[in-house]
Amino acid sequence: MAFNPDNYGLRLFVRYLVLCLIALIFIFPLVFMINSSFKPDSQLLADTSSLRAFLPVGDISLNNYFGAFRRAPVGLFVLNSVLVTGATVLLSLLICSLAAFSFAFLRWKGRDVVLSIVIATLIIPFETIAIPLLLLVSKLPWIGLDGLHWGWLNTYRVQIIPWIADGLTIFLFVQYFKGLPGELIEASRVEGASWWQVYCRVVMPLSGPVLATAAILKFLVMYNQYLWPLIVVQQENYRPVMVGLGYFFQLNVAWGEVMAYLTLITVPVLIFYLFLQRAFIASIASTGVKG
Repeated sequence: MAFNPDNYGLRLFVRYLVLCLIALIFIFPLVFMINSSFKPDSQLLADTSSLRAFLPVGDISLNNYFGAFRRAPVGLFVLNSVLVTGATVLLSLLICSLAAFSFAFLRWKGRDVVLSIVIATLIIPFETIAIPLLLLVSKLPWIGLDGLHWGWLNTYRVQIIPWIADGLTIFLFVQYFKGLPGELIEASRVEGASWWQVYCRVVMPLSGPVLATAAILKFLVMYNQYLWPLIVVQQENYRPVMVGLGYFFQLNVAWGEVMAYLTLITVPVLIFYLFLQRAFIASIASTGVKG
């Protein structure tokens, strides 16, 4: 069949039209949330029955944002979540990539069995291990600047360390590493490079796409943590944003303040995603990976 530029242009137009429609469906909740955060509760509830809910019309002000900061320490909660999430993502990328490197390139007894066990952990619901894990971390020792302490409750480390390694991130790295050209690894070893040098100078510079993918997935999981921080953190100084959301449902619920709080805590997610999106595209362009 001969190439028809008219049909190609029509197919391309339809494709982009469908993609735009899908994007609008996903962006509507964000538009509703942001616009509602500027409206008083009476107008917010009245506008939900019409398209005015998606438009910045009516009595627009920043009162809900001021009220959100009065009701809860929003800045502290965002800082806690960014700190916990950022530390977990960085440590997870390091530890999981090292584990995946050993599974993909090193030969050792029981390697495939251990990898199968790691992947099998994906089917275990967190709720089944929450209480045993809580009992464990409540009795673990920790050596700090002021001496030895027992128990990790009400700390940052209890929100970070249990989530550093996970089966999904390791599996993503393993699958990506297995797709890299084996000739590069063999050539590096022939030239006398150690396995650590192969990891740092050959494998990781080519792993931009999987690093970005794993970072995004880990960031979303950690930033949206609710159950685990709820049961291990009782002090306000260490609470993340999702636990802080409960402050807005005590006594009288102000929906405008809820929308303002949700808008504020969404900003770090968007910034992180946009940053990694640029890094993801740049890494694909530099490595020549297609997909």
